[in-house]
Amino acid sequence: MTATDGGPATGGDEGAGDRGAGDGGQGPGGDTVAAVVRQWQAVHPGLDTGPMEIIGRINRCAALLQQAEDAPLRRAGLSRAEFDLLGALRRTGHELTPGELARETFSSGAAVTKRLKQLTERGLVERRGDTRDRRVAHVRLTDTGRDLVDGILPEQLAYESAVLSGVDGPRQDELAALLAGLLGRLEGRLDALRA
Repeated sequence: MTATDGGPATGGDEGAGDRGAGDGGQGPGGDTVAAVVRQWQAVHPGLDTGPMEIIGRINRCAALLQQAEDAPLRRAGLSRAEFDLLGALRRTGHELTPGELARETFSSGAAVTKRLKQLTERGLVERRGDTRDRRVAHVRLTDTGRDLVDGILPEQLAYESAVLSGVDGPRQDELAALLAGLLGRLEGRLDALRA
């Protein structure tokens, strides 16, 4: 198990209780990833584990955030993926096809289709057929859906601010810039990295 694979070393569900409740799962002298890195350095002292310290911590943060879930969304009975879909319709300000929604939310077409069915049943979105091509559907928010997004968004942003409250403003800006640079490079190179 490495610090970069999203498993127990980074906060996956299995094994999460093995690290001790008293220290929040942190190894001596640092977070859980630091402990994992020390272990790998002991086994393979010649390896450069620097990338593990970054990727491992990104994965660990993501796993912890997923475990905690998003409180305002949970109260509204929405998953993060469903809210992202509603948010895409709200922020673009116009109808989108399921294919466009898949691109906007980085989701598969099948996942979008399933979410749209659930959101339609709840009266949050509605679909209409294209007048020129029956195979194409256009999706828009209902008034109820728009009001739900507008009501949740400020609360969701406040929740996310609370999550980041331990990092002061300038460091948040620096972190955002660093992550934006990494994400931009990954989005441009992902297909090449998979090959």
